[in-house]
Amino acid sequence: MQRLGLNEIREKFLSFYESKGHYRLPSFPLVPKGDSSLLLINSGMAPLKPFFTGQAEPPSRRVTTCQKCIRTPDIERVGKTARHGTFFEMLGNFSFGNYFKREATAWAWEFCTKVMEMPIDRLWVSIYEDDDEAFDIWTKEVGVSPDHIVRLGREDNFWEIGTGPCGPCSEIYFDRGEEYGCGKDTCAVGCDCDRYVEFWNLVFTQFDSDGKGNYSRLAHPNIDTGMGLERLACISQGVDNLFEVDTVAEICEVVSGYAGIKYKEDVKKDVSLRVITDHVRGTTFMIADGVIPSNEGRGYVLRRLLRRAARHGKLLGINKPFLSKVCETVIKNYGGAYPELVEKRDYIKKIILLEEERFNETVDQGLNILNAYISEMKKENVNEISGEKAFKLYDTFGFPIDLTREIMEEQGLTVDEDGFNKMMAEQKARARAARAAMGDAGWSESVLSKLDKGIKTDFVGYAEEKTDAKILAIIKDNEIAEAAGEGDMVTLLLDRTTFYAESGGQVGDSGVITKDGATVTVTDCKKVNGRFLHLGEVTEGSIMVGDTVNTAFDLSRRRAIMRNHSAAHLLQAALRRELGTHVEQAGSYVDEHRVRFDFTHMAAMTEQEIKNVENAVNESILAGLEVDISEMPIDEAKKLGAMALFGEKYGSVVRVVRMGDVSTEFCGGCHVRNTARVGLFKILSESSVASGVRRIEGTTGFGVLEILKEKQQLIDETASALKSGTADIAHKATTLVAETKELTKELDSMKAKLAAGEMDDIMKKAANIGGILVAAARVDADGAALRTMGDAAKDKYPASVAVFAGVKDGKGSIVVSCGKDAVAKGIKAGNLVKELAALTGGSGGGRPDSAMGSIKDAEKLTDALGAAAELVKSMLK
Repeated sequence: MQRLGLNEIREKFLSFYESKGHYRLPSFPLVPKGDSSLLLINSGMAPLKPFFTGQAEPPSRRVTTCQKCIRTPDIERVGKTARHGTFFEMLGNFSFGNYFKREATAWAWEFCTKVMEMPIDRLWVSIYEDDDEAFDIWTKEVGVSPDHIVRLGREDNFWEIGTGPCGPCSEIYFDRGEEYGCGKDTCAVGCDCDRYVEFWNLVFTQFDSDGKGNYSRLAHPNIDTGMGLERLACISQGVDNLFEVDTVAEICEVVSGYAGIKYKEDVKKDVSLRVITDHVRGTTFMIADGVIPSNEGRGYVLRRLLRRAARHGKLLGINKPFLSKVCETVIKNYGGAYPELVEKRDYIKKIILLEEERFNETVDQGLNILNAYISEMKKENVNEISGEKAFKLYDTFGFPIDLTREIMEEQGLTVDEDGFNKMMAEQKARARAARAAMGDAGWSESVLSKLDKGIKTDFVGYAEEKTDAKILAIIKDNEIAEAAGEGDMVTLLLDRTTFYAESGGQVGDSGVITKDGATVTVTDCKKVNGRFLHLGEVTEGSIMVGDTVNTAFDLSRRRAIMRNHSAAHLLQAALRRELGTHVEQAGSYVDEHRVRFDFTHMAAMTEQEIKNVENAVNESILAGLEVDISEMPIDEAKKLGAMALFGEKYGSVVRVVRMGDVSTEFCGGCHVRNTARVGLFKILSESSVASGVRRIEGTTGFGVLEILKEKQQLIDETASALKSGTADIAHKATTLVAETKELTKELDSMKAKLAAGEMDDIMKKAANIGGILVAAARVDADGAALRTMGDAAKDKYPASVAVFAGVKDGKGSIVVSCGKDAVAKGIKAGNLVKELAALTGGSGGGRPDSAMGSIKDAEKLTDALGAAAELVKSMLK
């Protein structure tokens, strides 16, 4: 058998299936698009579901992929065993109604025996117990010995999820040898021991299930196969587990170097090494695919993996951020197959570093509190931490529940997760209630599910402003209705519409839907599963299902939205030119007032960068670039360099928006026909949205004119207040500032003279203690005036200690100044003010010759001043 590296195996597999007429698709991003059932892509088939269901047209009827995947159900077991991991690659070949069992089995066997050169006597095949067709094909056509075929039941060899397409499976196993077996006489394919390794699953999707035990044969059956790349690499390289596969072992070796230890020398430390190795692989790929650490959804999965890895680094004695360096090895080992890792190297490292630093800031505080809880529990012989305390750690200190659970398990303790989940549910309920209080659109998924599945809307709003349409359904009071009258809030479904439905960051259109004697004022339009939902109010007459109506969106508003949307494309192009090609869209919002554009970038933009980007956008606008919008095959669009929305899933035909040679993007939104129609573009703000994501808000057209009007009004009002012409306001303001400064100087000088005079009067009454004049008096002035008096006292009377205190505008201050002779005798103003301020409940400090403090309780000020002489006496050498 060939001993091949993981990267070699991947390429051999994909090339082999290309030779069999398969179209090689790159791995889809880990973030699923259009599939709310998945948080992250967890199998090779998952992103291809639209091709299997017919929702999208595949680029070919034969496809092969190597799909990056994340699975987290066993996250707590990662590290504790050498078999579990969260990140893996799944090799697969797929037929969408093209070939079936004969080809799938023959090619799989050819790849195993000819390409990988696996010994035939160590290969085994399992089939579904009733699949005689597969048995005959494997034995009579492929040539597998019947005594190496095993029939297994539905649980092992029949793939079915609810209703819909399903079918039997064939799995290919590799016999690692008796030394890996359990020693039982019954040890065979299907045993739980480590001898027989299942590495390839061939699913023959040939039936349609009604979910009640009835199966009908599909006219066009499909093939879906999946083979774990790491598992195949283990077999090829003759190693026991994924952590010993070449690319993974190198990462583990780098982590070992940072920790100053070796793998397989300490069982406990091996757990940490495996956790870090696995998690840094997964997080590197997740960040490259646009996932950002957060406290929910896939962002929480990322944060959980990063923080778990960082904590295990601490357990190994690594107390500085290191994961951002380890990820370099991941990028080096996998960058050839996944170029996005190389392209986003700096971005990936920055995100990981920021999360490590953030974790280091919070984990110690959380650990201290958790350790205090643990000590308290052990004293009281309590074995379970309450859900309330676990939730407080999570909610207040950002300490993940899984980390609490893991630490508790290490201490032989448990967590009241039911109590934790209850408090979490209550928090979510409060959040839902808050959202509900904001109102809703008057429809829900549950209502839509009751509608005829055939109801779809034909959108003609790119080219037409108005169209005749038929009302297919009315939703009123969250129920399906036949009619609606004046004053009713409704959601209408039509067979045709010119209203753009909210998508791609562009808001839905507003406008009117009319017929003779009836008007529906539409405030928004949304789209769910191809259905355009027109939300609004019947403001005149009545409507019924089946009525023919006319749709007309608000043209003025649509044009403003188009200007902002086109500006968003020009903005992205300008940002990439100014900041670098790492910039990618991370979200957007476009309405008639503004464009909000979120993008990946690690640092705040400088004023000059903002100015350059704004200028670049306006240059493109004033250049009057033609905007070409066309539909074309996706491969042709990619050849043009069209930018896709990060992680978005597209069909075989895409809509491309080109603005001269400045911007080419996949986009389904509405745009101007020439950039000159945008008018002008103005950046309103640049800010942070999340770690590694910045946001620019801007406006165009009349929005810019509105800003100019506001600024002109401000200029006019300022000129009026300054009693100046608008052309002279800068000069007038400069003159006034200079005059104000001069007056302030004169005022300060007068205050100083008054303070010096008051200070002299006070010093005349000073007590002589050991040759030092000690004066303490209440002067109700502000802190600045008190300091001025103190400075004057120490300059004029070298052998003196002056204490001036008072309350002004509700704020109490105390100042102590010591002349140089007093300081020489050991009296320090900082020490003295600290003790005097403390007598009033305040605090203070400062230099030996000058110090200041606060007064908390003014009623105690007299006593504090009275104590000054005794305190000075005690300080004298």
